[in-house]
Amino acid sequence: MPGVDVDLDLGDPADALRARLRELLDELLPDDWAGPFSDDPAVRRVVRAVLDRLAEERLLTIDWPVEYGGAAATVWESTVLREEMWAHLEPRGPQYMGLSWVGPTLMAFGTDEQKRHHLPAIAAGERIWCQGFSEPESGSDLGSLSLPATADGQGWVVNGQKIWTSYASIADWCFLAARTSRDSRAKNRGVTIFLVPMDRDGISVRPIASMMGDQHLNEVFFDEVRTTPDDVLGAVDHGWQVIKYVLNHERIGIPRYARDERLLSELAPSARTSDPGSRVDYVRALVHARTARLLNHRAIAMRETGDLTDRAASGARIASIALDQEVASLTLDVLGAQGLRPGGDGLLGHAEDVYRYARSATIASGTIEIQRMLVARSLMQEARQ
Repeated sequence: MPGVDVDLDLGDPADALRARLRELLDELLPDDWAGPFSDDPAVRRVVRAVLDRLAEERLLTIDWPVEYGGAAATVWESTVLREEMWAHLEPRGPQYMGLSWVGPTLMAFGTDEQKRHHLPAIAAGERIWCQGFSEPESGSDLGSLSLPATADGQGWVVNGQKIWTSYASIADWCFLAARTSRDSRAKNRGVTIFLVPMDRDGISVRPIASMMGDQHLNEVFFDEVRTTPDDVLGAVDHGWQVIKYVLNHERIGIPRYARDERLLSELAPSARTSDPGSRVDYVRALVHARTARLLNHRAIAMRETGDLTDRAASGARIASIALDQEVASLTLDVLGAQGLRPGGDGLLGHAEDVYRYARSATIASGTIEIQRMLVARSLMQEARQ
C-alpha cells in the first residue's frame, strides 16, 4: 500500500471554518435537536433554514468547483464541514446524499446537459436523491443485482424492485442501478446507472416500518418504467465504474467518528463517576475514536493524491462503524435508565435514539463483513507478490 503523510494540523482556514460552522449551528438548531429524519413540519423547517444559510454563505457545496456553485475549498475544509454536520446529527437532512456524492459523481461522469439540469438544484439544497442499489436478493453484493432494464429500441423498460432505499418516500430523483446485459461472465459487467425522476409513471414506494424511524427504509417498485439514453449516467453496461466511484465516496464520506467523539465528550462527567469497568471501556472507546479519525484522514489524503485503495477505504470504514456501535452501547451502559428517557439538550438527551440508529451502522453501504473481505483480499494479494 502506498505510504502517505498526514498532517494532523488541518490549518488555520479549516479551524476558522469549524468555528464558523459551530456558531451557525448553535444559532439555527433548537436545544432539543434530535436530527432531521422526521416528517414533523417543524423539523423540516429547521433543515430548510440550515440549507438556506449554508447555501447563502457558499458552505453547502464548499468543495465543489466555483462554476458548479461551490467555493473550491480544500479537501480538509470539506472534511471539517462533514465532521461538523455529522457531530450535530446531520442538519442538512437527506440532502447530504446529493451534496456528498451524487453531485461529485455527476461532475465525473455526467453529460453537460445532466450537469446543467441537476447540479444547480443540488447546490441550492432543493433536490432530494435516493439510491436504488439494494434488492431483495442482492444487498452488499451489488455485482449480483438483477433488476432488469430491457432495451426496446428507444431506451429501456425497467421492471422489478429495490429495497432498503433511504428517503425514497420523499425523494425527487433516484440514482438507479439496473441490469442491461447478461452476456458477460463477469457479474460486474452489464450494469447501467440511470437518473430517474421518482414521479415517473410506474414507480411506487412502500415505506418499511423500523426502529430507525421515518424516511430511512422503503421498498421501491418499478412497473414498466421507461428510461431513455438521456437518463444514462456514464456508459451503458459499464455502470460498475460509477458504482465504485460512489462507494469510495460513501466509505469515507460519513464521519461517524465525529458524532461519537462529541458523545464521548458529553459522557465524560458521568463516566468519571461510573464503575471501574465502565471507565476502562470509556478510555478504550476514546482511543478507538481517535484511531477512526486518523484512518479516515489518511484515506482522505490518499484519495486526494490518487492513491486510495479499497483496503484503506474499507479499513477506515470498519473503524468508524464499529466505533459507532461501541460508543452507543457504552453510553447506555453508563447512563442506565436515564439514557432511555428521550429529550434534553445535547446528544445525551437522545442516547436511546442514537443507540437505535447505530444498529444499522455495520449494514448500510456494504456490511462490515464485506469491508473485512475487501481488506483480507488485498492483504492476500499483497502476500502473493
